[in-house]
Amino acid sequence: MTTTADPPADPPPPALHDHPLLTIERRDALATALQEAAEEPSAGVVRIDEEGETVLEHAWGLADRRHRIAMTPAHRIAVASGAKGFTALTVMSLVADGTLTLDTTARSLLGDDLPLIGEDVTIEHLLAHRSGIGDYLDDDADSAEYLLPDAMSGYVDAEDYLDVLGGHESLFAAGTDFRYCNGGFVVLAILAQRASGVPFHDLVRTRVIEPAGLTATAYLRSDALPGDAAVGYVRVDGVWRTNVHHLPVIGGGDGGIWTTAADMVTFWDALLDGRIVPRELVDDMLRERSAASEDENAYGLGFWLPAPGVVELEGMDASSSFVSRHEIATGRTASVLATTADAAWEVARAVR
Repeated sequence: MTTTADPPADPPPPALHDHPLLTIERRDALATALQEAAEEPSAGVVRIDEEGETVLEHAWGLADRRHRIAMTPAHRIAVASGAKGFTALTVMSLVADGTLTLDTTARSLLGDDLPLIGEDVTIEHLLAHRSGIGDYLDDDADSAEYLLPDAMSGYVDAEDYLDVLGGHESLFAAGTDFRYCNGGFVVLAILAQRASGVPFHDLVRTRVIEPAGLTATAYLRSDALPGDAAVGYVRVDGVWRTNVHHLPVIGGGDGGIWTTAADMVTFWDALLDGRIVPRELVDDMLRERSAASEDENAYGLGFWLPAPGVVELEGMDASSSFVSRHEIATGRTASVLATTADAAWEVARAVR
């Protein structure tokens, strides 16, 4: 049996363009971080918008290693858990129209399904990662591990996750603690779908993506990617492979949306303008439910709150890393999207 060798290493990323708001120190830090990211090798996009204009928009690496297609800012990249903000907004849109409330219990919609989820677990608990339910996914596992049973092609509809969500004992009483829980957001997708009678992916599209005016954001199937979608990669046994055997063929409530850095600028503007859900609900989502700890930032409902007046989405999985941070008072948005599990972090630190 033969294996295909990795393609030749890519050349260093080009020099960053000068901009009055991009100081020499920031430019040098970014150039170093981008060089390190390109050596992984990875591919990605970094974009910074300040004072109503784009300070930096830079792509590096290959969007498709097999066909040697260079990454561009227009490529769509998967954002892993960054999709949790979209799930949260979908649920809150159902709160806005009275279909759900934050006090709606999971049990009221689950019926006899997932019996280990407590009777007192509410929509709010799930959105805030304060439900205490056991998680179906080990968030600390090595990104190269195969974490789900059965073929990835079997995970399409929200209901397809019921078997893997079951059998996990609760870790603490609802509302008493914070623990990041992927499973909680998969449960939210099931609840939203059952409450509305509309398939979850359609809900996200019609209630979040379209009202926000996002033109490149969507749930895409990894086995049918369009030409403008970057391929995600994971290193297994020393060989870079695509992610098709590591992640569901189409993402669910806890991850899997594809977007661009440009769409993330539009997303934050739409969120804070109240174009997705009313501004009073946005303010409630960005109210701290769990304070910052030594290991984690503060958290609201579906969004990280790394500092006062700052809101963030981030994600990492077997083939992507992502962070998008928005400063509410200044309107500054900085996003990094990458096609491997680690490439975004040094670039994001340099941006900050």
